[in-house]
Amino acid sequence: MRTLQPADWPKPRGFSHGFEIDGPGRWIVLAGQTGDEKGDYPADMAGQVGAALRKIIKLLGEAGAGPQHIVRLTWYLTGRGEYEAAGAGIGAAWRETLGKNFPPSTLLYIAGLVDERAKVEIEVTAFVPGA
Repeated sequence: MRTLQPADWPKPRGFSHGFEIDGPGRWIVLAGQTGDEKGDYPADMAGQVGAALRKIIKLLGEAGAGPQHIVRLTWYLTGRGEYEAAGAGIGAAWRETLGKNFPPSTLLYIAGLVDERAKVEIEVTAFVPGA
């Protein structure tokens, strides 16, 4: 995979503009992840992001992949203010799970999710290059 970053553009913080993928491999597509593995929801936005990211890492592991294979994240968030206020906690959850991987990401603010307790849902697309 090659990160798409024009030399005359400022480097984005916390994501990449895009990746180029060339060659054989396996695609992994995850449904939007919310809550923790038991179906519970932490009360705060940072806790919910951390729970969703840990589930994502676990699911990728089931496919023999890791955070370095993520090529796209789509975030659905129910509150801009709560998301912005949770920045430090979300950053800590990111470092714990995704480390220094910053795939292309899209964040959308929406009115609500299927489970009313959910504040965030994160979809993932990953690609594992062939040997």
